[in-house]
Amino acid sequence: MLFASFSLYAQNEEKAERQQGHTNQNKFKQLYDEFSTPNMFRTGSGAPGPNYYQQQADYKMDIEIDDDNAKLHGDETITYTNNSPDDLRYLWVQLDQNMRARDSKTPLISGSGIRPATSSSRAVKSYLQESFDGGFHIEAVKDTDGKDLPHTINRTMMRVELPQVLKSGEKFSFQIKWWYNINDHVKDGGRSGYEYFEENDNRIYVIAQFYPRMAVYNDVEGWQNSQFWGRDEFALPFGNFDVNITVPADHILDGTGVLTNREEIFTKDMMKRYKKAQKSYDEPVMIVTQEEAEKTEKSKSKAKKTWKLSAKMVRDFGFATSRKFLWDMMAVKLETKDVMAVSLYSKEGNPLWGQWSTKTVASTFKTYSRMTFDYPYHKSISVHAPMGMEYPMISFNFGRPDKEGNYSDRTKYGMISVIIHEVGHNWFPMIINSDERQWTWMDEGLNTFTQYVAEQDFAEWFPDALSPNDKTYPSRRGPAKNIVRYMGGNQDYIAPIMTKGLNTYQFGNNAYGKPATALNILRETVMGRELFDYAFKEYANRWKFKHPTPEDFFRTMEDASAIDLDWYWRGWFYTTDYTDIGIKEVKKFAVSGTPNDNGKRLADQYNRDPNSLVYFIEEGAEGYDDAMKAGGTIDNVPTVKEYIMDNFTPKEQKQMKKAPKYFYQVTFDKPGGLVMPIIVEYTYADGTKARETYPAQIWRLNDKEVSKAIASDKEIVSITVDPDLETADVDTSNNTWPKEVKESDFDKFKNKVTD
Repeated sequence: MLFASFSLYAQNEEKAERQQGHTNQNKFKQLYDEFSTPNMFRTGSGAPGPNYYQQQADYKMDIEIDDDNAKLHGDETITYTNNSPDDLRYLWVQLDQNMRARDSKTPLISGSGIRPATSSSRAVKSYLQESFDGGFHIEAVKDTDGKDLPHTINRTMMRVELPQVLKSGEKFSFQIKWWYNINDHVKDGGRSGYEYFEENDNRIYVIAQFYPRMAVYNDVEGWQNSQFWGRDEFALPFGNFDVNITVPADHILDGTGVLTNREEIFTKDMMKRYKKAQKSYDEPVMIVTQEEAEKTEKSKSKAKKTWKLSAKMVRDFGFATSRKFLWDMMAVKLETKDVMAVSLYSKEGNPLWGQWSTKTVASTFKTYSRMTFDYPYHKSISVHAPMGMEYPMISFNFGRPDKEGNYSDRTKYGMISVIIHEVGHNWFPMIINSDERQWTWMDEGLNTFTQYVAEQDFAEWFPDALSPNDKTYPSRRGPAKNIVRYMGGNQDYIAPIMTKGLNTYQFGNNAYGKPATALNILRETVMGRELFDYAFKEYANRWKFKHPTPEDFFRTMEDASAIDLDWYWRGWFYTTDYTDIGIKEVKKFAVSGTPNDNGKRLADQYNRDPNSLVYFIEEGAEGYDDAMKAGGTIDNVPTVKEYIMDNFTPKEQKQMKKAPKYFYQVTFDKPGGLVMPIIVEYTYADGTKARETYPAQIWRLNDKEVSKAIASDKEIVSITVDPDLETADVDTSNNTWPKEVKESDFDKFKNKVTD
């Protein structure tokens, strides 16, 4: 009994001391748990599979703008092609304008409160004014024989019941008739609408989401019928559009697609100018001058004119129309074709828009085409509006001088940047057609990254656009240092990039800034430009005119570069970890041949002569100064000299590098969660410097700290981690050795007073 009790006690003691097991938490664990299994639709390499499919939606539309009442009337025929292997019993149609319906739930999902004091206009709008009714009024949903189709409207989605199952390979055509009140997007906000100019009773219309649009059906989730709450943008299938738009006869209009009745619409002078613009590669040509636009806006025509636009293989359609528009164009030569850079703007935009809008479009064409593929459409239009938004071949962009025509650097750079960004959306997601409703970063983040590259190119191509104090373009997003404040902020208000956009805090930083910075660091620091640019271009070409997912992007970047990046995607995209790498300690050593106690124990353990070992003595320990006086180098140890003489030929002895005199053990720690390369700059006593980049995999076996032995023939006087701020390190106070002593604000004040 005594023996049994003792055994049980020992087992219990053992259980109490034994640690619990755990799952693989290594930062370099592969992303198999997060990724779906490759299949015949999407391969493990990140490319479309042999059975990849996508649906097609073709539209024929007749649209009319009622300028007197600011209403849009539309009639469309949609032909939907089922290329999936599935039988479909119903179709889902997006009604995005219903976000502005009087009974919309969108205003109810955000918290609100009563301010202690507010303006009378805000009080009236918040508590007294009836809400604007901007939702779709669906008048009819019919088949092509005129028979009503049963349909159910659920907020911003409409389910249309099919008269019979739509089998794989079959097509179905149906008609929708509708109208809606166009919103004043200056007063009420919105991605499209009109801006009203009271002084001459005119409007500039920038129109989008104006028609019932087919939702996406794909292999990933079936119907993408997630409701539109106002933030997350759009998922749309490709198709062909033939759109007839009727507006007042004195309006100037342009939009997605080729203007098929140009000869009918244009005056003779406009046709001459247009043909000249097609051969003008250096300066824009005015199609409608400011003098002509100012004359037109003073009187309203009661007649009507129809503009006919046709677009092939686009996912959406937008247009702009006004009697206030100036119109200029220029040709841009790409590697495989010429395309047209176009601007529509009112006199309120000059001189800024006339100077830089179309040239910015041209510059964007060149950078994005270099980074991905040549722009496949024939034009891109930059439209002057007080907001930024994008559609195939057309974008709405802000930036306006004051009434005297003066503008600040901030206004100028803001306009150039938003034009680059919105024109760049032609690639992401208008052509590389990701699901914006779910993965905002796949269009905004990838586009903001490429925008950063384009901004730097713009400054090289148009240096006269830079202000005198700027040597490079002052990009807002992209450089690592610009995201530090966000990543080091309150974790309660930060979400991983891989979060639905509607549910993220700090939307701009999460969807634009952080993914753009992540890709820039990947390009400049982790992969290098050559490998990154090749893989990025491969992704773009694999998925142009298709529907990629985040996994397709992640897998392609690895497949085309032979770099395992699962650790990077996990850290930057799936977590809210941040970079913080510092220098914990630095130890200096001298070399000696004099045995010490540690050496004697080691020699005894391996049956070695203690005099045959090389001894390293830490600075401050007994014998350090004597060792340094003796030379402090390895080749000064007698046993090492004998080894060299016995084992190396005279020629080999001459080829041996100079024996290092200084030895250091540098311990780096990582208070931050992100694993990143350790970029180190060593400064020597003679003023020279050297850099070393330790790959991120240095953290694979210890996520807390790691030490490196440094042998040098020159004395190291200082060490700096991340000297160029490449890694978005949120705390640089631990990045130097000896540690920098920064003067406090109080000391600065005290010294200033003393002086």
